[in-house]
Amino acid sequence: MSANRWILFASTVAFVAAIGACQETPTEPDSATFGKPAPVIENSNGAPSGKHFNLNIIGVPKTKSATMDGNNGHRIFVPEDGKAKIMLGEGEFAVLDANGTDSDGATFQLPNPDPDCDGVTEYSVYVRALGKPGGSAKMQTCYEDSLGTWCAIDYAGGVQQITIGREKGKSTFRNESKNLLYVDYCVEYLEIEEGVYDYTQCVDWAVSPLFGVDGASYWWDYDNDGLKIAQFRFYPIGTDAWSGEEIYCSD
Repeated sequence: MSANRWILFASTVAFVAAIGACQETPTEPDSATFGKPAPVIENSNGAPSGKHFNLNIIGVPKTKSATMDGNNGHRIFVPEDGKAKIMLGEGEFAVLDANGTDSDGATFQLPNPDPDCDGVTEYSVYVRALGKPGGSAKMQTCYEDSLGTWCAIDYAGGVQQITIGREKGKSTFRNESKNLLYVDYCVEYLEIEEGVYDYTQCVDWAVSPLFGVDGASYWWDYDNDGLKIAQFRFYPIGTDAWSGEEIYCSD
């Protein structure tokens, strides 16, 4: 092959390789710590593109007996039929206790979703059901402080209980940041007489982010009716969840 033909051949190969490299779609692995926010590009499955933390909640028919404390994986086990309590702690994304089938419940760690207390989240959570069609789970956010315990269903309006189910057809994600990263917080109780309150009767409430109230404990109440797998993805993109509403956080 002549020198000129060899140069032309090598240039052509390099050009084709460059085109192939440009056409490849880069993928981002799961990560417990986010980097810079990725562009919000919706995939056909309803979720954004880019780096995220993945969590699977798996329904199992039998109680788990093995100790799962300190389990920094990406799954939590819950009863296939029945309730589970998933305690929520503040910090980098991590599963601290994967066993939600015992009386202590599971423990999941995640950052404060709204440290500015402005109703716009620092990250977003997308949810879908996986596996064969059939089965569903109801999930709601709860909190407890020195005055009582409250969950999403205890209030009309505000944060709502969600249903995760698998129908026929493609399984798609929904953005549930509004309902899973906030609670309805009671700011005024019923006054029976001057200075005496009934702390079981809330007369005024505000939306509050997870970990927004000092001394409160938070959890997800998971009521499973045969759902095998619920998948959660946490993306480093914001959601305008409650801006314009009354947001309560401790001073």
